[in-house]
Amino acid sequence: MHEVGASWLMTTLAPSPFMVAMVQTATTLPFFLLALPSGALADIFNRRRLLLFAQIWMLCVSVVLGILTTANFTTPLILLFFTFFLSLGAAINAPAWQAVIPELVHQDDMPAAITLTSVGFNVARVAGPAFGGIVISAIGTGATFILNGISFLGVIIVLKFWRREQKKNMLPEERFISAIKTGIRYVKNAPQVQSVLVHTIFFAAFSSSLWAFLPIIAQKDLGLSSFGYGILMGLFGMGGLSGAPLLHWLRNRISLNLLVLIASNTFALAILSLAYVRSIALLGIIMIAGGIAWLILLSVFNMAVQAVIPAWVRGRVLSVYLLIFFAGMSIGSFLCGTIATWIGISKTLTIMSLFLVASAFFTWRFKLSSGAGLDLTPSQHWPVLAVSSEPETDEGPVLIIVEYCVDPSQSKEFIQAMKALKMIRRRDGAIKWNLFHDIANPINYTESFIVESWGEHMRQHERMTVSDQEIWGLARSFHTGSEPPLVKHFIAEGSVN
Repeated sequence: MHEVGASWLMTTLAPSPFMVAMVQTATTLPFFLLALPSGALADIFNRRRLLLFAQIWMLCVSVVLGILTTANFTTPLILLFFTFFLSLGAAINAPAWQAVIPELVHQDDMPAAITLTSVGFNVARVAGPAFGGIVISAIGTGATFILNGISFLGVIIVLKFWRREQKKNMLPEERFISAIKTGIRYVKNAPQVQSVLVHTIFFAAFSSSLWAFLPIIAQKDLGLSSFGYGILMGLFGMGGLSGAPLLHWLRNRISLNLLVLIASNTFALAILSLAYVRSIALLGIIMIAGGIAWLILLSVFNMAVQAVIPAWVRGRVLSVYLLIFFAGMSIGSFLCGTIATWIGISKTLTIMSLFLVASAFFTWRFKLSSGAGLDLTPSQHWPVLAVSSEPETDEGPVLIIVEYCVDPSQSKEFIQAMKALKMIRRRDGAIKWNLFHDIANPINYTESFIVESWGEHMRQHERMTVSDQEIWGLARSFHTGSEPPLVKHFIAEGSVN
């Protein structure tokens, strides 16, 4: 409702392509600015309370904007200002909202739950714009903003009565800045997550052209009223609804990468059609096809990232995913508005559709994973450390050394296995990692890695999953000694620093 209200109001207040595109930028920019902090908050604080705060924030912003608009005080800058602040609440809300899905359903039901979430979003895309268009026509844009604010009450009530199960942890909560750095480090050492991000940023940047120019084309070129524009948006959402069963059918028959390629090209065709098609009926059919492609792409990207990340870092990785998506949308919307000022909307849409097709083929080599065969539950296999005195959790840095004896004939296979283990060590908290070879005795190898603090090393123990343990077990299988690999822990002596 806010999207159709804000876009339509801007076409009335300042009907230039740049200003209309800036509504999309104001909507997406907060996700770029707050994604990482929001993801850290979602992992280290109570997600239920965080969601409640975000919903109350958005309620207040929407109602105030509605009152200002009803009183005819809203200017283009005020509209962009409040749209930005409304999206700040949405940016805080988004990582926690996505991260609670695994708390509500079993792992086997995750793909269906994510698809259902996307379906719910597209139900809103059907009902919201159509209802918003009716409200704008009947009683004005201000009322649309106020009703949007009131709608947050439903979510607030549900969250108020949700009794979230709290998992006990003997370690203190991670510190905010450290949690952000840990999330970034995880993504840098998770190739499966990086593949999703590459697909996401290209799609978001070039697909943003449709959202940037649809309002002004609907009003100026098609001669639609606010109600007609709402119906057009509703048809897009209807396509998303019909795409849900189609997605389930397609996932069982073709690979995720081929599915993304087909859907990306379909969405590119929708963007190109928007540039030249002026038949409302035909454009409505094209919007349905675009809605199907949109749901398939966002659902596949979301499933692909959630399928490969464990619970302890879920909020932070999802925040990076949202950061990439909305950064692409913000940059794309800004570029679209700027380019259209020089060469016009139709040529800009044509260029963006061609770039989207090219990017779909470019990203083909970044393979998406369905998570099949991964067990992301904590392995809890670490033995209790025998120490003379337990260090404080903030003491550090900590140096861990693991000594292996390896048959020289298997050294290549051992080094390959250690490369996979290196990624796990770095991903779960190591700030440095090395593998050393004894030049005097070729059977001796020493693995070393440094962690910021003793508490962070203890968290490393909790973070290793069952699938990670299998990789660790493979590396250990090359050890030929009669005893397990020798592990030593050293903590920095602060008095000599």
